Parts: sequence; structure tokens; C-alpha cells
Amino acid sequence: MKKILTAAIAATLTMGSLGVASAAEAQSRDRQEQRQDRRDDRRDDRNDRREYRQDSRDDRREFRQDQRSYARWQQAERRYNAGRYAPPRGYQTRQWAYGQRMPSYYRSNAYVVRDYNRYGLRQPPQGYQYVRSGNDVVLAAVATGLITAVIAGLFN
Repeated sequence: MKKILTAAIAATLTMGSLGVASAAEAQSRDRQEQRQDRRDDRRDDRNDRREYRQDSRDDRREFRQDQRSYARWQQAERRYNAGRYAPPRGYQTRQWAYGQRMPSYYRSNAYVVRDYNRYGLRQPPQGYQYVRSGNDVVLAAVATGLITAVIAGLFN
């Protein structure tokens, strides 16, 4: 009987010490999981910040592109007096549209608008010029005459 009792006490003590060890292991595992969770949270925050920066960069890029681009057809907000208009010989005043080509007669100095600031126009891009046609102003390529934008009704 003493043997059984001694064996039972020894088994109880062994199981108790195993239980304490497993509880300590569980606590350390919990701490490691908590640390890992915190690290993951920080990584998520970092990724969110990166995505936000990328989005704001894209927004700025789009805004700059919008600022640089010319609308294909615009109605002038204000009208200016610029003297009487006479079309080139053999031509009539007409409505121009995006993508059309202006004849070389229109690209002569008599029709080119050089004082664009005076009329509230932005500086034309390199290789382009403003050309007057009737009451409208057309932004056309210097070399080919290809029309990039039309500002309708700028002149009286």
C-alpha cells in the first residue's frame, strides 16, 4: 500500500510540475503572439501610409497633367477687341475643330497671336502657336498646322 501511495504522490507531483511548465509555456507563447500581432499592426500601418503617399502622388500627377493640358474646345470667358478680321485671300471665316489642319496662309504673321498674355491665354507649348480665325483663337502646331485646341468667341 505504501508503494501505491508513494507512486500516486510522485505522479501527482510530476503532473503538477508539468502543468506549471505547460502554463509557463502557454504564457510565453501568448506573449510571442501578442508581439507578433503588434509587429503585424505596425507593418499594416506602414503599408497604409505608403499607399496614401502613392495615392497623393498620383493625385498631384493628374492635377499637373490637367494643368498642362488644353481642353480641345473652350468657350472664352471674356471677349476682347482686337480690330477687324480679314480672312486670307481665297478663304472664308469658318469654325475649326480639334484634329483639323489649318492652311499655311493662316500661319503667317498676320494671323498669329503673339501677345497671348493680353488675352488671358497661357503660353503655348514649344512648337505651337495661337492663330486667329474670325472671332476664335486656335492653338495649332507651327510645322504642320494640326489643331490642338479651339477657344471660341475670344474676340468681338
